[in-house]
Amino acid sequence: MKDKIKILMELNKVRITIAVTLTTMAGYILSKEGIDTGVIMPTLGIFILACGSAVLNHIQDSDKDGLMTRTSKRPIPSGRISVLGASIIAVVEIIIGSLLIYYGSGFLALQLGILALIWYNGIYTPLKRKTAFAVIPGSVIGAIPPLVGWVAAGGSLADPKAMVLGMFFFMWQVPHFWLLMLKYGKEYDAAGFPSITSQIGDQQLKNSTFLWTVASAVSAIMVATSGLITMLFFKIIIVIASFWLIWVFSKLILGRDKDFNPFHYFMRINYFVLIMILVLSIEPLIK
Repeated sequence: MKDKIKILMELNKVRITIAVTLTTMAGYILSKEGIDTGVIMPTLGIFILACGSAVLNHIQDSDKDGLMTRTSKRPIPSGRISVLGASIIAVVEIIIGSLLIYYGSGFLALQLGILALIWYNGIYTPLKRKTAFAVIPGSVIGAIPPLVGWVAAGGSLADPKAMVLGMFFFMWQVPHFWLLMLKYGKEYDAAGFPSITSQIGDQQLKNSTFLWTVASAVSAIMVATSGLITMLFFKIIIVIASFWLIWVFSKLILGRDKDFNPFHYFMRINYFVLIMILVLSIEPLIK
């Protein structure tokens, strides 16, 4: 039983899908300027739908996963579950997640949820086999879950604040992924993926990662000044965190990091996004 649960957790990429769920909840709280029981259905629906999308991604990438050390022990390439078994799980989760979003939030929220599924599994996943720059259009996926929460709470997609929110969750995904490329680029090359490290040099990639990180920090400051956040204390937290992130990543272009470890920067940008999610979720509840 423990092995089956472990396999399901791996297939569902639970750490990632929980993060997606938190952004959905943040979007709902910001739009509603509070929280009520209406948040349950869309949040649970996005979680299950994202799990189904993750399982489908395992199926799509199973041939390449077996060629990389980092992913060779995943459930399908390691033989712990068949493609058919994973497909059944994916279909069931996608159907359940979609129904929860529809009945809990309406057709527009469902459309956004299905758009995220199509964009991830139908556009980004095949595209990353064709171009090393697939992550840029692929990062649109990160902007969709918070907008599901936004419209589920009655907000409009035409609201400029929704656009600013989506922009932030789009921006940070690019440097996040490129840091993984700096760490695992050779494995992607060995598996036949057109990795960014095979297209440009490491220093060029560090420079690009820094620029995208600055753009992420600027988009965070836009969140603080757009009206999404109104309390001065939380605005200051966002501004401080943004400048801290730029300072940390400036070492990439100043050559101060002689013992370069991509994972160090990977975790720093994750901490930054976690701070943003906490601020976005907590501030509307206490103001």
